Amino acid sequence: MSTIYGPTSSAQAVASTPRIFSAFKGFWDAVQEWRKSERLRSDLGSLSDRELMDIGISRGEVDYVASNRDTDPRGIRSV
Repeated sequence: MSTIYGPTSSAQAVASTPRIFSAFKGFWDAVQEWRKSERLRSDLGSLSDRELMDIGISRGEVDYVASNRDTDPRGIRSV
């Protein structure tokens, strides 16, 4: 009994390589985002209550700000 490998097996391996790279890149990007949020949480947590008040957040908002860096925790204020 012999096994014959055709071009489909090598083509399949080549086609799956970008998907593997894409999955790894997605994982790596998620790890980097997590590290950034943890670093921000740590940096904000090390500030005093007065320093946090100066930048406009309270100690209770530190986790929210670290998790949602693009969102203002105070909402939209009219001027």
